[in-house]
Amino acid sequence: MFKKITIFLMAFFYIYVGIKHFTDPKYFLAIMPPYFIWQLELIYLSGFFEIIFGFGLLTKYRKLSSWGLIILLIAVFPANIYLISSEKAQIALNITKETAIIRAPFQLLFIYLAYWSSID
Repeated sequence: MFKKITIFLMAFFYIYVGIKHFTDPKYFLAIMPPYFIWQLELIYLSGFFEIIFGFGLLTKYRKLSSWGLIILLIAVFPANIYLISSEKAQIALNITKETAIIRAPFQLLFIYLAYWSSID
């Protein structure tokens, strides 16, 4: 039962954050490393996949969606690094460098939860 609730909460989280990529792309643009091209398109693309994989967690495609999330979380990790190293990004998100540093390891927790949700 705990696992089902956790997977449901994960699905809700990814769907919600995925939608935010479309409704508030400026938030995500603020933490996009400047060396990436097609920044807005990448934000929309990652949001699209967060929504798809979020819904997928609730279907027979849970394993595939979990692995998709793992790949996506690794792919967007440079945004966490940029947030730690960029005062401009920290100001845009109204957080301190310390908060950015604390925030980054949560990505590992999200990766673990995605892996855990892929196991029957």
